[in-house]
Amino acid sequence: MKQTAAVLLARRPERTFVADDVVVGTIDLPDLTPGHALVRNEYMSLDPSTRGRMDPGEKQYTTNFEVGGAMDGSAIGVVVESASELLPVGATVRHRLGWREYAVVDDAVATVCDLGKAPATAWLSSMGQTGFTAYAGLVPVGKLAAGETVLVTGAGGAVGSMVGQFARLMGAGRVVGSAGGVEKCAWLMDECGFDAMINYRDGDFAQELPGLVPDGIDLFFDNVGGWQFAAALNNMKIHGRISMCGAVSNFGTQEQPSLAILIETVLRRVTIQGFIVRDFEHLRPEFEERVSGWLASGELIDRATIVEGIENAGVGLAGLLSGANLGKALVRLSD
Repeated sequence: MKQTAAVLLARRPERTFVADDVVVGTIDLPDLTPGHALVRNEYMSLDPSTRGRMDPGEKQYTTNFEVGGAMDGSAIGVVVESASELLPVGATVRHRLGWREYAVVDDAVATVCDLGKAPATAWLSSMGQTGFTAYAGLVPVGKLAAGETVLVTGAGGAVGSMVGQFARLMGAGRVVGSAGGVEKCAWLMDECGFDAMINYRDGDFAQELPGLVPDGIDLFFDNVGGWQFAAALNNMKIHGRISMCGAVSNFGTQEQPSLAILIETVLRRVTIQGFIVRDFEHLRPEFEERVSGWLASGELIDRATIVEGIENAGVGLAGLLSGANLGKALVRLSD
């Protein structure tokens, strides 16, 4: 096999991503050299960070996509040919060459996944970078303590739904979230164990929040930024902490709040820490042990919204960025 179908960046989005900003094309596959394996991808991950990589310029933690070039991201699949002792034929492997149907992966940066611990989809969700991001933001960054009040924005998404559940399982006293839509809010409270939800599409986040966190917020895990960040900052406890994971509102059309709101960090002595999950790789064994236990006991809900076929990857990403998914967003590439 010399070529594979892949998703290419057709053009740079004009602020808001639309499905036509990407196109399915064909790319060459490299030869299978020692230490590499050919993987048939089964699922690939749809992530908000993909949108940021479509802009020009370089990110400090990754590279941006080139117009006309192949995109990439997390994926899981089965080894069909191998020149690596570490990646035998038939093994299920997680790697970073998604957004294509087949990939030649390096055994130095691929991980064999134990399907006895979790199904393939979970290795891209609760057991993957999604869950690990939630864990890092709560534990080494957020320093969550039992009994604390936690606020999660973007709670209906992949990371947010894990943050709320992990916080509950770690002993948080109260977990509050924001999400867009009645269905999401009901799912998060009925199945995921959130104590309260704000439907920001139908309500006023800034007005509703104080009544849901009357004693203030100890730890704020932010995936959204913008006006929700500003409202949360006004409700932080003295010496509260903020884990900055993302700011998906940056890619919308709504006007952003003034930076003058940051005076609240002084008045409330708030600590804000941005983080990139790869900085905490040493914690991955601890994370996988805890999360696989929660999955096995049924205490953790891992839900995915699955789009069928590589040709619908752009539609799936547009849906993710507009908040259409419940839980993790994936594209099924093969059985």
